Amino acid sequence: MKFKIWKIESDWLYMNEIIALMLAPFCECLVLVGIHSYLGLHVIRRGIIFVDLAFAQIAALGLTVGFLFGIMPDSIGAYWISLSFTLIGAFLFSLFRSVESKIPQEAIIGLVYAIAASAMIIVIDRAPHGAEHIKEVMTGDLLFVKWDFVISAAVVYSIIGIFHYIFRDKFVTLTENHSKAGQSTLWDFLFYASFGVIITHSVRTAGVLLVFVFLVAPAIFTKLFWTGWRDQLIAGWLTGTLVSAGGLFTSYYLDMPCGPAVILFYGAALLMAAAFYRYKFFIPVNSILDQIQGPTIKSKEIN
Repeated sequence: MKFKIWKIESDWLYMNEIIALMLAPFCECLVLVGIHSYLGLHVIRRGIIFVDLAFAQIAALGLTVGFLFGIMPDSIGAYWISLSFTLIGAFLFSLFRSVESKIPQEAIIGLVYAIAASAMIIVIDRAPHGAEHIKEVMTGDLLFVKWDFVISAAVVYSIIGIFHYIFRDKFVTLTENHSKAGQSTLWDFLFYASFGVIITHSVRTAGVLLVFVFLVAPAIFTKLFWTGWRDQLIAGWLTGTLVSAGGLFTSYYLDMPCGPAVILFYGAALLMAAAFYRYKFFIPVNSILDQIQGPTIKSKEIN
């Protein structure tokens, strides 16, 4: 009897330890999933898959420039420097959209990424502890995220989300007709600028790699089984929540870095999803979603 009581107490303490250590990182992942799953739908439909990597690299370049001058990456000064670099990138992407009929936008995005990465290497070569800084920028520091940062991220992402919801017709129409170059440079800039604000905020804790995965992985996963913006968005949120929980628990149990663990978990989920889709071994997910939220709406508008 005493052994059973001791085991229950031990298990309870173990769970409390996991919750105390992983609750803030998990909430940060939920915040990231909330906004990145939505933006990923735009990215997949526009065919600009690597724009997130380019933005993240530009934001990382801004952080590195600040780091060179003694401004720590988690400071407000580093945030504004990084955001300034990102907004310049947003202006360039929206500007070159007008010549997409002659130059594919993915080519511009790839070129910007290469330039930003090269500039960061040159800058970091002159900064102390450069290799350590590059590792932090790429993989993030999710485990040690503070609650005030989680709250600030939730506030910033909510404002961006409300902005996109208010003008959803503009953004959705622009995305659905992305092949028509030069439609609206202003709305393109607003899309990329809001995108850049989110990436600037996300890179500081999640790192370049995890931010990219949070953007494209839910969109790829949901596109296999669902159609319509609303269905894919809800499915992306659910998938991201489950994968984040699994990745963080695995990270704790196997003593792995949080960001890479979540990325690997996403990779495993995508492999299973692809296998289910290829060999038709999947449950009719649309019918399940219908039972949860009513008949599936395949409209292209977000209601």
